[in-house]
Amino acid sequence: MNDNDAYLPPWEGPAILLVDLDAFFASVEQLDHPAWRGKPVIVGGDADAHGVVSTCSYEARAFGVRSAMASSLARALCPEAIWTHGHFHRYREVSAAIMVILRDETPHVQQVSIDEAFMDVTPTAVNTEHPVLVAQRIQERVATLGVTCSIGVGTSKSVAKIASDRDKPRGLTVVFPGTEAAFLEKLPVRTLSGVGAAAEKTLLSHGVRTLGAMGRADGALLRKIFGKNGEMMRDRALGRDRSEVAEDDEVKSVSNEVTYAHDLETREDIEAALSTIAAKVGRRLRRKGLKGRTVAVKMRYDNRTTRSAQCALAVPTDDDIAFAPVVHRLARELWAPGMKVRLLGVAVTHFEEDGAPVQEALFDAAVLGGDDNADAVESEALIRDEEKRRSLLAATDALQERFGDGTVRFGFELRQSGNTTGSSSKNVEDYK
Repeated sequence: MNDNDAYLPPWEGPAILLVDLDAFFASVEQLDHPAWRGKPVIVGGDADAHGVVSTCSYEARAFGVRSAMASSLARALCPEAIWTHGHFHRYREVSAAIMVILRDETPHVQQVSIDEAFMDVTPTAVNTEHPVLVAQRIQERVATLGVTCSIGVGTSKSVAKIASDRDKPRGLTVVFPGTEAAFLEKLPVRTLSGVGAAAEKTLLSHGVRTLGAMGRADGALLRKIFGKNGEMMRDRALGRDRSEVAEDDEVKSVSNEVTYAHDLETREDIEAALSTIAAKVGRRLRRKGLKGRTVAVKMRYDNRTTRSAQCALAVPTDDDIAFAPVVHRLARELWAPGMKVRLLGVAVTHFEEDGAPVQEALFDAAVLGGDDNADAVESEALIRDEEKRRSLLAATDALQERFGDGTVRFGFELRQSGNTTGSSSKNVEDYK
C-alpha cells in the first residue's frame, strides 16, 4: 500500500474500467495541426453527400454538434468549423499505442471500438493495487501521447460504461462497490446501453423513466421489450450484471459496408462497388485466418428502406475473387432497374467446421433456399485458376499490409473510389 491508498476506501470484488478516448479523431487532428487547437473541428462526411459527423472537438460541441449528426445540420450549427474527412492511418497508429499502454497494465483488455476498451483490474492476492490508482496512472500515460481519456470505474461493464460518460474530457468517475444502485437510480433509461429509441418509448409509456424504476419493473414488461434479455437488462439497470471482459471475442462475422455520396443507379456501378467491398472483406478474412461458407449482401435504397439476402457456399472460402460473382447474383435478387442504392454491405459468416448448420443471416436476410442454391465458388470465379488467384491475392495483401489500402487496386475498385460520404467509422476492423 502506498500513501495514496490511505485516501481510498477498500475495493472489494470485481473492478472494471471503461477507457474512453476523448473526442478521439478530433483530438488527433488537433494534435497534428497545432493551429486547430482551441477551435471547433469536425471529422466527418460531406454535408452535401449524405455525410455524418464521426467525431467533433469539444469546441464544436459547444455549438450543439454531436457524433452521428447529419453533416448538413452540423454545418448549419457551426458554419465556422474546420472540417476534415479524417486520417485513418493516423487514428489507427495512436489507438494502437494506447492499447499497448492498457495491455501493459493488465492482459484483461477488451477493445470495443477504435477509441474504447474495457479493462479488468480486479485486485488479487498478488496485485493489490487499488483500481482508482490504476485508472489515474492510465490517464497520465495516455496524456503523454498528446490525447486524453475519460475513465469509468465500477464493479461491472455496464456501470463502468455509464460512469465513463459522466465527466468529460479527462474525467474519472468512480462507482465504489455497494453504491451501484444509488448511482443508477435516477438516471434516464436511455443512459443504459441496449435501450434504444423504441425501447425507451415503450418504457416511458409505462411510466418507467429511470434505471431505478426499470430495475423494479414488471418482468412481463421487460420480456415484452427485450425478449429473452429482459432479466439481463434488469440486472444492468440495477448495476449487478457480471458479464466478463472478453479478451478474445470469437469472431462471428467479417463484414464491411459503405454509404455512397451519390446513389448508385446502374448494375455496373453496383457490381463494381460490391466487388470493392468484397475485396476488403476477403483481406480481413485472410488476415484472421478465417474461411466462411455463408455470404450476405445488404442494400439500402434512397427511401432508406433496407433489404438483405444470403446464401450458402459449397465450401468455406476467404477468396473474394471467387465469391464476388455470388455477391453479384445476390444483388440481382435485391435490385431492379430504376432503384437507387445509397448503401451496400457484404458479410461472410459461418466459420464452423464443415457440415455444421448454417447460422442465421448477419443482416436478418431471408436465406435463398438450401442445398439447391449452394455455390461451388470455383465455377463462378472471375479467375478460374485457383493458383493464379491465390498468387494475385497474396501479392496484393502483402503490398496493402505494408503500404496501406490505397497502394494497389483492381480496376473495379477505382470506379466508386470518390463516391463515398467521407464519414469515419469507429469499428476497429475498419482500421485493419
